[in-house]
Amino acid sequence: MRFGDPLYFYLIGMIPLLIGFIVWTEKRRKALAARFADPSLLPRLVSPAVWEQRRRKTKLLIWGLLFLMIALTQPRWGFQWEDLKQRGVDIIVALDVSNSMRATDIKPSRLERAKHKVADLLRMLQGDRVGLVAFAGTSFLHCPLTLDYQAAEMFLGALDTDLIPLQGTALGHAIETSIDAFSTMEKKSKAIVLITDGEDHAGTALKAVQRAKNEGVKIFVIGIGKDEGVPVPDPSGGFKRNQTGEIVLSRINEPLLQKIAVESGGTYVRSVHGDMDLRTIYLEQIQQSMEKKELKSSHRKRWIERFQWLILAGLLCLAGERWLREK
Repeated sequence: MRFGDPLYFYLIGMIPLLIGFIVWTEKRRKALAARFADPSLLPRLVSPAVWEQRRRKTKLLIWGLLFLMIALTQPRWGFQWEDLKQRGVDIIVALDVSNSMRATDIKPSRLERAKHKVADLLRMLQGDRVGLVAFAGTSFLHCPLTLDYQAAEMFLGALDTDLIPLQGTALGHAIETSIDAFSTMEKKSKAIVLITDGEDHAGTALKAVQRAKNEGVKIFVIGIGKDEGVPVPDPSGGFKRNQTGEIVLSRINEPLLQKIAVESGGTYVRSVHGDMDLRTIYLEQIQQSMEKKELKSSHRKRWIERFQWLILAGLLCLAGERWLREK
């Protein structure tokens, strides 16, 4: 036997209190009756059957309440085997962790905004597998495809700009690494969510996009940053400078990001406060336009609910209590 909500068993503790209150009222009632008439006359005024009728009504009331309280715990016994099939899309989130993501034109920083976006996406997923790729001057698979969203969120928390020693932004390498993380057995239900400011120092992004297109992988891009150039904080203090000593300014490369999304069959959005960008990418595009595949199949026991019988017994007891009359 199983119980869906055993906390309601605490309500049964009220039954002894109710019984004590009813016993006290009955004694009080008899004491008042004894004051009203002489004990030798009372049986002639009030039939002894009345007291027995009242006891029956009390028992029915208590049993009725007890049955209903137990029904609230949702008792279950007996079970059936149920087939579970989980369908969804494989999603690789490629997150830019290069130094330019330290820029604070997006508060508190581009990287922190990006990580918040990924965390929101994990909470939004509806049975899809998800993996993480971190990239800067190179890239690597940080979290393989998984249905364990809590594990993916733990991997997400470890992402930082000092994770990859080789700095720069190699969008092409990130896309290649993301494609390699998918199964090569099929060409459907595969999406890359690319979150970056769009700087591409290697210049191989469009070549990688062509490979993604050939392998049936759609790239959905979330751009992080603003059009105005902003200085990039240096971990050692101050701001990043080039070889001539000038402060390096970083700005979003929106035309490139739009081209990556369009040529792969995906969508581009600029990151905004709230979740409108994620709704556009995930709910309106990935969920609606991409074919889903079976990701997991399993069996589980489904326990049969039996609370209906207890409700019926409780209602019958309460109805019987109302039907009995004191004569």
